[in-house]
Amino acid sequence: MASSNPIIPVILSGGSGTRLWPMSRPEMPKQLLALTAEHTMLQLTAKRASIAERFAPPIVVANAYHADLIDAQLAEVDAAADSLILEPTGRNTAPAIALAAIAAGGGEQPLLVMPSDHVIADLPAFHAAIHRAMPMVADGWMVTFGVTPDAPETGYGYIQVGEAIADGVHRVKRFVEKPPRADAEAMLASGDHAWNGGIFLFRADKYLAALATYAPEILAAVEKSMATARREGNRIWPDSQAFAASPSDSIDYAVMEKAERVAVVPVAMGWSDVGSWDALHAISESDAGGNVCRGDVVAIDTANCFIRADGKRVALIGVSDLIVVASGDDVLILPRGRSQEIKQLLEAMKK
Repeated sequence: MASSNPIIPVILSGGSGTRLWPMSRPEMPKQLLALTAEHTMLQLTAKRASIAERFAPPIVVANAYHADLIDAQLAEVDAAADSLILEPTGRNTAPAIALAAIAAGGGEQPLLVMPSDHVIADLPAFHAAIHRAMPMVADGWMVTFGVTPDAPETGYGYIQVGEAIADGVHRVKRFVEKPPRADAEAMLASGDHAWNGGIFLFRADKYLAALATYAPEILAAVEKSMATARREGNRIWPDSQAFAASPSDSIDYAVMEKAERVAVVPVAMGWSDVGSWDALHAISESDAGGNVCRGDVVAIDTANCFIRADGKRVALIGVSDLIVVASGDDVLILPRGRSQEIKQLLEAMKK
């Protein structure tokens, strides 16, 4: 992996993380919060691709509103961004990655694309999967990492793993959108499906060529926005009018589901997208009663609860299976298992 072209991490940090309200908000989304460790999720993402001989400094694609916070957080972990690309508007992952591919030079540089708000507990397994993928990437394949599933999750997309094309690397047979429960159970039982974790590895030129073939309008808009971008230090502001002309599409829809040389590396690496308070409870260390308590919390005769107090004292007696989050002036209380409904709550509050 220590080649003339070190891997360039591309960290996508444009999300708003509304499912972790009230702590995660547009002005301070979950990737900028320390939810699972002493470091923020952005910092943990940068640190997992910071081995000097393997990886170049990262390219970060983010909301312009968070630029100072991102620079400060990356400096704290000695992972300063080579380029901080500040999207004038969110257009989903396919255009965001195209911005990074152009900023990287658009050549044979391998790009490791990672969301900024995921957890990977087993870093050696992740690095081993990258190592297995690299020969195929050098040969022009576009690789995704298939997370070994341990439950019939309906909130994730799936990848059907096809025939082996190298040691630990398989052709992608098909991508499956977020399935209903029965389909998820069948895919888990079949043993040949993996969760789509949204982590990719490919050469910059191969990604841009795939866009030219399958999503030329995205490529044209992004190229124009970068040609007239404003640059200052490591910061790049793509032209807002040109970028807004890009269709909004995910890399899965725009490229990965259509391209021919797409491979998957199955890997069990302790992955979670921390997409809800329930997910955070599941990956956090609990006490003898099954409670996860963070902050100023007093819990008596309480079991299997997630309680997070940010600036307020929270006290519970005689309850079980609740999620309680106090942050700022807001308090969230709901039964465990229903945290995916927070978006409905936010919509109701807007009204």
